[in-house]
Amino acid sequence: MPHHTQNILFIMCDQLRWDYLSCYGHPHLETPNIDWLAQNGVRFDRAYVQSPVCGPSRACIYTGRYQSTIGVRHNGYPIRIDELTLGDYLRAEGMRTAVVGKTDLHIHPEAAQRLGIDLHAAENTLLHGGGFEPFALDSGNHPTKLLRRRGEKVAYNDYLRGLGYTSDNPWHTHANSTVDENGNVLDGWFNRHAKYPANIREEHSETAYSTNRAIDFMQQASSDPQAAPWCLHLSYIKPHWPYVAPAPYHNLYTPAQMLPANRTEEERAHPHHPVYAGFLQYSQGEGFGRHEMRATVIPTYMGLVKQIDDHIGRLLDWMRQAGLLEKTMIIFTSDHGDYLGDHWLVDKYWFHEEACRVPLIMYDPSPSANHSRGTVCRALVESIDIAPTCIEFAGGTPDPQRLEGRSLMPFVRGDAPTSWRDFVICEEDYSPLSVRHHLGLRIEDARATMLRTKRWKYILHERFRPELYDMQNDPQERVDLGDDPAHAATRAELHEMLFGWFRQRALRLTRPDSFTRMRSRPGWVEENMGIYIGHW
Repeated sequence: MPHHTQNILFIMCDQLRWDYLSCYGHPHLETPNIDWLAQNGVRFDRAYVQSPVCGPSRACIYTGRYQSTIGVRHNGYPIRIDELTLGDYLRAEGMRTAVVGKTDLHIHPEAAQRLGIDLHAAENTLLHGGGFEPFALDSGNHPTKLLRRRGEKVAYNDYLRGLGYTSDNPWHTHANSTVDENGNVLDGWFNRHAKYPANIREEHSETAYSTNRAIDFMQQASSDPQAAPWCLHLSYIKPHWPYVAPAPYHNLYTPAQMLPANRTEEERAHPHHPVYAGFLQYSQGEGFGRHEMRATVIPTYMGLVKQIDDHIGRLLDWMRQAGLLEKTMIIFTSDHGDYLGDHWLVDKYWFHEEACRVPLIMYDPSPSANHSRGTVCRALVESIDIAPTCIEFAGGTPDPQRLEGRSLMPFVRGDAPTSWRDFVICEEDYSPLSVRHHLGLRIEDARATMLRTKRWKYILHERFRPELYDMQNDPQERVDLGDDPAHAATRAELHEMLFGWFRQRALRLTRPDSFTRMRSRPGWVEENMGIYIGHW
C-alpha cells in the first residue's frame, strides 16, 4: 500500500438516523464537516445494519458476519470467544488498533473460565474491546442503578470529578441531567427535560471528551515516524438517549425544523400486523405518540448531531495540521437509527427505514480514489462490508469463508464490481423485550428477518404471516402487502431468496476451503490415509 494512505479512522455514532445529516437531505440540520467527507469521498445511499439493536449490530460490524451466524441476539449477549473481529484482522496486517468510546461487545465469562482465560489479566484486555486496544473504552451508558450493581470504574466520571463535578455518578447528574431557568437540576432520563441545557460545560461533555481522547491517541500513535500504521475506532455515544445536549446545542433548533412525522392515525388505530401492534405497546412511558414529546426531544437530538459535526470538524482540522488527513482513510457510519415517533414507535428495534438504514461515508485520500470523490453509490450495502473493506485497505485479503460482508473498496476506488448483491439482510430477536409478553410468544418464536431488495421489503415472522412493502411506490412503508393475494408470487420469490441466503451462511470455520478441495480430490483418501472403501 502507498505510504501516504496508511491509517484508518473509523467513526461511528450511536442511534444516528441516516436522514438527519445535510448530505443526506435534511433541510435544516447543517452538518458541513460530515458533508466534507461525502464531498471528498463516497456516500453510500442504501446502507443497512444487520440488526437494529446496538449490541448485535456492532457485533456484526466488527466480525463482518450476520447476526444469526455469530449468535449475538440482543444487548448483553456475549460474542463467542473464538470469533475474529476487525481489530484482530487489522493487527494481523501490522496495524495498531484502538478504540475510544463504545463497542458493546461482551465475552462469555463461563467460556473463558473453561478455557483457562483470565479476563482480568492485562494480556487479555483486547478481548473486551472487539480486538481493539481499550485506549478509552467506555460503554457510554451509566445509569446509577447499573453502575452500583456492577461496581464499575468509569474513566469519564473520574475525568469529571477532576474538573470539580462532585457526584457519585457525574455522568448522570451532570452530563445527562439538565438545568432549568430556576437553577433546578432535572433528571435527563425524563424527556420533558430535554429542552433545557445539560448540567455541564460543553467542552466537558461526552462528545467533546471522546474527541479529545481520539486526538490524544492519534498524537501518541503518530509521534514516531517508524510506528506502525493504526486504526482508531472513534465511537460516539450520542445522539443516543438520554436526549441531553449542552448549551448552546440544546436550543439551536425549533420544532418547525423537524422532519414531518412519518405516521398515520390509521396505522395506530388499526395496526396492520400483530408484531407491529406489540411494538406499539413497547414503551412503558408515553413514548413519542404526543406531538409535545417530538417537539421537545427532536430539536435536542438535532443539536446533539450538530455538536458531533462540530467536533468532527475540530478533529479534521487537527489532522490537517498534523499532516494526517492525507494519510488516513475515514469511515463514518451509525449502528442503527431512531424512530423518534415515526410510525408511532420509540427507540429502535424494528425494520422500518428509520431504524435499520444508516449513513455510510468513506473518504480515501489515495490518488486512486480521486475519480470517485463526491459520488453517491446506490448499491445495496451492509454494515458487515466495513470489516472486509478495512482489511483490503490495509493490504490484506478478506477471507470469504469467514467474512460474510464484501469489500467496498471497488466503489471507493471508482471501479464498481460487475456483480453485486441483490438484497440486504437485517435480523431481530425481540425475545428479551416486553413485546414478547404482549404477543404471548415463546422465546424461540419472538424473532423476525428482513430481506430488502431495491424494490421490496419482505419480513418473515415465526408465528405470524409475513409483511411486504413496495419500497418503490410506498417508500414510507404504510401499506402492508403481506396478505394481499395479488402479491403472492412476489412473496414466494422473496421467501425462497431469504431461505437461500440462510442456507449459505459462513459456518465452516475449522478447516479452510483449500483443505476441503484437497480432501475431495479423487484418490486422496486412499493415498494419504490408507483407507480403501468399496474396493474388491
